[in-house]
Amino acid sequence: MADTESPPAPAEGFDRVNFLELRNSQLTEAIKRVESERHYMEAEILRLQREVKRLKTELDRLRYPPLIVGSVRDILTDGRVVVKSSTGPDFVVNSAETVDHEKITIGSRVALNKQTLAVMGVLPASLDPLVAASEVVEKPDTTYTDIGGLSDQIRDIREAVEYPLLRSELYKKVGVDPPKGVLLVGPPGTGKTMIAKAVAHHTHATFVRLVGSELVQKYIGEGARLVRELFQLAKEKAPTIIFIDEVDSIGAKRLEVATSGDREVQRTLMQLLAEMDGFEPLANVKIIAATNRPDILDEALLRPGRFDRIIEIPVPTYTGRAEIFKIHSQGMAIREVVDFESLASRCEGATGADIKAICTEAGMWAIREERETVTSADFERAIDKVVGDEEMRKESVTMFA
Repeated sequence: MADTESPPAPAEGFDRVNFLELRNSQLTEAIKRVESERHYMEAEILRLQREVKRLKTELDRLRYPPLIVGSVRDILTDGRVVVKSSTGPDFVVNSAETVDHEKITIGSRVALNKQTLAVMGVLPASLDPLVAASEVVEKPDTTYTDIGGLSDQIRDIREAVEYPLLRSELYKKVGVDPPKGVLLVGPPGTGKTMIAKAVAHHTHATFVRLVGSELVQKYIGEGARLVRELFQLAKEKAPTIIFIDEVDSIGAKRLEVATSGDREVQRTLMQLLAEMDGFEPLANVKIIAATNRPDILDEALLRPGRFDRIIEIPVPTYTGRAEIFKIHSQGMAIREVVDFESLASRCEGATGADIKAICTEAGMWAIREERETVTSADFERAIDKVVGDEEMRKESVTMFA
């Protein structure tokens, strides 16, 4: 810092006292400025020291040798543990003093020292990404009012799944155990998945959804492990509803003559049977499965105690089709009164998915003609197109069968 400039020499007749006071004030300001700069430099030194310490800690952490992931096989009476590392056989090792020994249990995932294989820490249980991602975080928007023509089926599934989770005291008073699982059986497009979405919407339970084919894995034991972790997740998040769509992909009848792939699917099925009706109670875990091929399901999967209630989802009747037309046309801009009963009579054998496609196609006719409203004629043309396409698909399937 540059020296403070000296004040000009006092002129002749200048008051010396005033000169000294001016000089004193200048020196005082200089001292304050120096003190301020000193405090700033001290604070900066402390900050840099903390940064150096943090960087040294980070450097030591990066230099720390990697740890091996293992699992605890047994706990000996002398405090040592038997571990199986990911690199080889079982070992009897000690635990570091920093490890909470109460957290070490049989089956725990632990971190092992690379050289001595000593237990350095207990790792949290891991779930397969497929299982972890199967949890539905946001509830579906589908409600029971969005489903037409299935009032009896909705009543049955509410009694089997929703009421045991929301009103469990009723079953305790009556003295019966609620059903464990519900199997929805019906042709494609009849509303099986919509019913499962509505149940998830109306309950406060965790909803876990998987397609049966996702449980079929390439390597031996992987499918059974996924099923085991799926039910583990469900128990941790209870109350939980597990929805397995297309369950026939893993629940087909077991055959004596089978390939290696078939045997792996059978192992997955046996794990599913054990989880549904094993020694450990499922408590607040309910299972909903859906299939359009009940004829190929294994008998062990259909017996009471696993899927206690089998609900058939049929093709909608005349009254049901008219109700579904009204549901899917609620949000449409319709110019005139549409006779949905008449439309329903023209759609014999149509499913709920077909009727939704008809309503969408009617809107497309209005868009093609650059209109903002839909007319009865649009619905008539949509029926001709959708039902005609459906008949063509059936003919092509029969031709190439």
